[in-house]
Amino acid sequence: MNAAINGPIRLEAQTANHQTSTKSGAKLFATLVVGFALVAVVGVVAKRPFETATIAADMPQLAALPTVTVSTPLQRDIEGRLGFLGQFSAVKRVELRAQVGGTLVEIGFKDGDVVKQGDLLFAIDPVPYEIKLSQAEAQLQSANARLVLTSRQLERREALRRREAGTAEEVDQWVAEKQAAEAAVEAAKAAIRDARFDLDHCRITAPFSGRMGTHLVSVGNLIAGSRGGIATTLLATIVSLDPIWLDFDMSEADYLTFTRERATQKGPLADKLQVSLGDEKVYGRIGTLDFVDNVLNRSSGTIHARATLKNDDLLLTPGVFARVRLALPNRSSLLLIPDSAVLPDQSGYAVLTVGSDDVVKPRSVQIGELRGGLRVIRAGLEPTDRIVIDGVETTSPGTKIAPKFGSINFKNDQD
Repeated sequence: MNAAINGPIRLEAQTANHQTSTKSGAKLFATLVVGFALVAVVGVVAKRPFETATIAADMPQLAALPTVTVSTPLQRDIEGRLGFLGQFSAVKRVELRAQVGGTLVEIGFKDGDVVKQGDLLFAIDPVPYEIKLSQAEAQLQSANARLVLTSRQLERREALRRREAGTAEEVDQWVAEKQAAEAAVEAAKAAIRDARFDLDHCRITAPFSGRMGTHLVSVGNLIAGSRGGIATTLLATIVSLDPIWLDFDMSEADYLTFTRERATQKGPLADKLQVSLGDEKVYGRIGTLDFVDNVLNRSSGTIHARATLKNDDLLLTPGVFARVRLALPNRSSLLLIPDSAVLPDQSGYAVLTVGSDDVVKPRSVQIGELRGGLRVIRAGLEPTDRIVIDGVETTSPGTKIAPKFGSINFKNDQD
């Protein structure tokens, strides 16, 4: 009975163990399959970054380099020239002040008017000075009457002295009286001239032709004159217009160049220079350089110079700036590049150059004036340097480019 019982139980146990073993094998197989799949996926994922990096590294070599127009500087033999910035100033400038005091009764101009020499500008009340002149004239009449009387008395005393009816003392006394009368006449005449001077200077006229400034006093104001012994009243200012001065400063280097060039010429300093206003594109005005100072300013390192210009149209105004161009007789070889190729730098100016490796590099330069529509390069470039002449704004230093060679054209140099 025990055997019968144990037999089925053992068989079921073996069956259960066999099923358990079969399930464990299936799970193990499934686990291995999943593991190999994960390894394959990780390998693929791990490989992609290297492939991406390799492709990215190869992209610059595959991309096209930017094309930039370059050229060597234009080298040309042209006559030397110096350029400056000048400012106009009046040949004559007068502060109008009254010589006599009184009440201002008339202003004969409008602010900014162009007046001619002798035009009435201000009028002071003349009545007090007319009274003073009348008094001086009356004193002259009195002095003349006294002189006539003393002259007659002296003649009588001299006649009596000749007949020995008078004394020498009486004659001497009337001689002194006549001299005093003559002095009184001269004093009265001087008083008349003084009164007439004051009366004439009640009218203040233009000392020369020019442009008036604004009036600083109004009609009805009491003004002080210089003959009153107190501070005078400034009425207005007037400046001359034709001719007009143009003042400018030369640097030490330009002055030395100017001096050496002028040493080869004969004759006094009378050099012609060309002038252009701020809104003019051509140098259509001609001036004469007639003064160069004798001392160099130590603080600025410049020396003052001055030219004189005609101003027939009265367009030139004191204080206005103008460009000055002074030609030198000798010709020299200059390097020229487009003005658009010059970039402002912190220390001055620079241009973009292209080396043998086609990499863009900045180069500091010293610039000069415009010649033939091109900018003169005084220092910093060699005739063989390649510079960027087109696309300067879009080209950065350190960029490698594909250079495209262009040309630089010299335009008319008369402007």
